[in-house]
Amino acid sequence: MTSTPTTTSHRADIAVIGGSGFYSFFGEDAQSVTIDTPYGSTSGPITIGDVDGRTVAFLPRHGARHEYSPHTLPYRANMWAMRMLGVQRIFAPCAVGSLLPEYGPGTVVIPDQLVDRTSGRPQTYFDNGGIHVEFADPYCADLRAAALQPGTVDGGTMVVVEGPRFSTRAESQWYARQGWTLVNMTGHPEAVLARELELCYAPIALVTDLDAGIEAGQGVRAVDVFAEFQKNIEPLKTLVRSAISAALMGPCESCRVHEGVELPIELP
Repeated sequence: MTSTPTTTSHRADIAVIGGSGFYSFFGEDAQSVTIDTPYGSTSGPITIGDVDGRTVAFLPRHGARHEYSPHTLPYRANMWAMRMLGVQRIFAPCAVGSLLPEYGPGTVVIPDQLVDRTSGRPQTYFDNGGIHVEFADPYCADLRAAALQPGTVDGGTMVVVEGPRFSTRAESQWYARQGWTLVNMTGHPEAVLARELELCYAPIALVTDLDAGIEAGQGVRAVDVFAEFQKNIEPLKTLVRSAISAALMGPCESCRVHEGVELPIELP
């Protein structure tokens, strides 16, 4: 893998924001680029390589050495850098806890709704002006269709909590009573920042555990979450690769929200 200094001359069609295990997507010709943004540096170098004839950018969400906690991630820098690279579509594989006993570890869910329970995270590029952003359907329908490979679960609500702590039993039981499906710590503000930049975005959620109030026992432990994610990394990479191949390219009207409004970043 070669390394390239800060630049915006590189281009990618699709991005994957996920765990470090996805580096093996690429062969020896992949390039590592670093990009500075008005919001600082991204959470790590961005690797650009070929996946089935498409140029794909990979960003390690938590950093190359997992140095960022969910509440400290540079979300705005990460998404801005994707737009600078010319990315149009983003798949976001992530680890989640399940709020349904039937969705046990190893289940892959393609959510269609999001509930934000975070606090204090910068979640917009529009710090000035009277701007409103459409977000009733937070995920791109075309990307969700591409990610719905055999064996995946179609639909579900992902509640995003602030972290870095896991939920109490009472909290997870309350989430389940609302009819929500999954618990995650990183899906917001990624999704809304992508929408503000008119980037198509869809999570691919791998269940690593049953949340604390759903199963009796000692509760969720980070070491178990990491172990379950690593156990499923190879089939998850295969699924993401298939989703990349199936993704439609070109204009996506459902993810356009700025008709008559200037985007916060110049279109590449």
